[in-house]
Amino acid sequence: MDVEENSRLSSYHQSKLFIGFLKILPMLMAVMYLANTILSYFYIESRTFSYLSSLGIIPWAFIMMASYRLRFCEYHRMFLWYVLFNNAVCWTDEKYTLPIDNWSYFLLHIIVAGVFLFLVLYFHQKCRKKS
Repeated sequence: MDVEENSRLSSYHQSKLFIGFLKILPMLMAVMYLANTILSYFYIESRTFSYLSSLGIIPWAFIMMASYRLRFCEYHRMFLWYVLFNNAVCWTDEKYTLPIDNWSYFLLHIIVAGVFLFLVLYFHQKCRKKS
């Protein structure tokens, strides 16, 4: 194998690894957001976990644009929409203090997670039928 062919194979494997990571990252973020919500309801606060699971709008936008550019199925983007919606609810609660108790706030997050999970499953089945 010459150097050029080895470089081409290495580039191929790097791009496959990058695409695989971009597909898994939104799912990992959504799971971490949900776990952080559940842990904070039970007053288990972990700054490290909160920092790892938090995401700003700029990285979120990059991952969203990359998912469109790489033509991922819609169900991959539903995890990103869940993260954005979760951030919006948390920001609204922090800024304006929603007039609900902790249990209702927890149920709100669980219901939203259930709705997005249903949408993920729906779009996953729709994507599988297309291909």
